[in-house]
Amino acid sequence: MNNTVHTSQVKPLKRAIALIDVNNFYVSCERVFNPLLIGKPVGVASNNDGCVVARSDELKALGVKMGEPVFKMKQLIKQFGIIILSSNYPLYADMSNRVMSILSMFSPDQEIYSIDESFLDLSAFQSRNLVEYCQQMRSRILKWVGLPVCVGVGSTKTLAKLANHCAKKRSQFKGVCNFNDMHTADLDALLNDISVSEIWGVGRKLAPRLEAMGYKTVLDLKRANSAAMRKQFSVVMQKTIHELNDIVCIELEEVTPPKKQILSSRSFGHPVTDYNSLAESITMYVSRAAEKLRKQKSFAGSIYVYIRTSPFRPDDPFYSNGMTIPMPSPTDDTRQLVNVALWGLKHIYKANFNYAKAGIMLSELVPSEGVQVDLFSNGQVTLKSDELMAAIDQINCKMGKGSIKLASEGFRKPWKMKQENKSPSYTTKWEDVPKAS
Repeated sequence: MNNTVHTSQVKPLKRAIALIDVNNFYVSCERVFNPLLIGKPVGVASNNDGCVVARSDELKALGVKMGEPVFKMKQLIKQFGIIILSSNYPLYADMSNRVMSILSMFSPDQEIYSIDESFLDLSAFQSRNLVEYCQQMRSRILKWVGLPVCVGVGSTKTLAKLANHCAKKRSQFKGVCNFNDMHTADLDALLNDISVSEIWGVGRKLAPRLEAMGYKTVLDLKRANSAAMRKQFSVVMQKTIHELNDIVCIELEEVTPPKKQILSSRSFGHPVTDYNSLAESITMYVSRAAEKLRKQKSFAGSIYVYIRTSPFRPDDPFYSNGMTIPMPSPTDDTRQLVNVALWGLKHIYKANFNYAKAGIMLSELVPSEGVQVDLFSNGQVTLKSDELMAAIDQINCKMGKGSIKLASEGFRKPWKMKQENKSPSYTTKWEDVPKAS
C-alpha cells in the first residue's frame, strides 16, 4: 500500500495573525479600580482636560463625539450625570504592560502595536482550536487584570484588524472572530457588509474617494485591480488589496524600530509669561525625551526648541517661534541637551506674551554604539556621563519619574497641565494602592 502524500494535494495552512484589542481602554482601566463607573456615561479628557479622547458606550449613546471640547458639554454633563476624568497616563501605561505581558505567554511572536493593541502570530498553534485558544486569552486577561478584550484572527494583519472589528461589533462572535475558519463565500458575505472606511489604512479620509469610485464595502476593494489602484493612489493601497486577498505584505515587527525623532511637548495649564517658567518646562521635556533616547540606545545630533502663544485667544497678541541647534557632538546626556535647549530658548523668548505651549524635539538620532565623537572630547568624562545617566534612569524607574531631576526643572511647576479630575495612580504609587477596609 502506497502511503505517500503528494505535496501538491495538501492545502497549505494560512498564516494565523491575531489582533488583540482592549475595549474602551482608558475607560476600562478606570472602571477596574472604580466599579461605580460601570454602566455610567464616562469620558476621559485630553491634556489640560480640554477634549474628550475616550468614551464609554453610554457616553457614545448620548451623541458625544470623539474630540468634543469639555467646556461645550457643561449642560449635557449636568443633565445626564456625565463623569469626565483627567488622563491618568501612569495607570494606563502600567495596565498596558500587564496585558502585553500576559499575551506574550500565548505566542513568542508578538508585536505591541499601540498601548491597547497587540499582534500575535498564532500560525504555530493551528493544531488547536484557535477560537478556544483566543477565548483563553480573553479569560486570563479579564481574570488577572480586569480588562475586557476582543480578538480577531486573519491570514494578514489587515484581515486580523477587520476580524477584530467584527469581534467587537457583532455579538454572535462572543469576542473572538476567526476569518480563517470561514468558507470563502461566508467571509465575502461578511466583508460585503462592512464599510470600506473600516479598513486599516483607509479610514475617513480615503473612504469618500473610494466610495465615489464604487468601492463602498471591503469586498468591493478586495476585488479591485491592485495594479490600477496603485497608480491612482499609492503602493500602500496596492498592499492593502493584496492583504485582503491573503497575500502577506505587512510583517510583524517583533522588535520596535528606533524612533528617528523624539518629541516632547505640552500645553500649559495656565498662561506663562516669564522666562524661568518656560525654562523649567523645557528642562522637563528634554529630560523625558533624553530618557527615551537612552532607552532605545541612541544619541541626538540636534535639538529643536519652540514656544507659542494660543491661536484661540484673539485678544492676546500671537507669537510663535522655534529654532534647531546642532549638538557639538551627538549625545544622550540630559545635562548637555538641556544646556543647548536653554541656549536656544533664550534666543527665541520674547517678554510680555502669554505663552500657551512649549516643546522640544530630538533629531539626527544615531545608534550609541560606534558614534563618532569630536576630536576634543574627554573619554573619561564620557564614561562618567554614561554611569551617571544610567544611575538616574535606574532610580527614576524604581522610585518613580522625577525622583532625581535637574534643579532647572523647578519644583512648584505652576505651568503644569490641568488634571483636576485625575484618578489615583493605583498601580504605580504605594500611597495610592487601594486598601481593603
